Amino acid sequence: MTSLELCYISAGFFFLIGLLSGVWKYVSILQSEKSEAKEYVSILHRASLLYSFAILLLAQFVKLNPYSEEVRFWCALAVISFFVFAITTYFLHAVLGDTDNQFRKPYILGPIKLPKVVIHGSMLLLILAEACGFGVLFFGYLMTVVK
Repeated sequence: MTSLELCYISAGFFFLIGLLSGVWKYVSILQSEKSEAKEYVSILHRASLLYSFAILLLAQFVKLNPYSEEVRFWCALAVISFFVFAITTYFLHAVLGDTDNQFRKPYILGPIKLPKVVIHGSMLLLILAEACGFGVLFFGYLMTVVK
């Protein structure tokens, strides 16, 4: 699989998740006395749609990048992997209905209390992977236009 194929396939899956979670959101609204969806159902819906378009932007920088296919692939994979991680977290909180804010203490995932290092460590890795993965692709593109 090429880096561009990875981006397009991922964007398609994220968009499909966004559409399907939109149905879940609608059902959640219908079942609510306040006509509001559960917080993480809404977050899952919005984030999936936003990530799908973010990955299309990523695909453009993959296309315009002068680095090797291997570099482009690993950079795209780093970004997309943490988008998957975030969406999976939102999905789990939506299914479990355990919180309306995953950063509120105590940090929980269903019945499990998570150590602070897990939450903040995973966020640090997410920030590094997403910012560095995209940063390398963006810098590569800049190198082609600023000579």
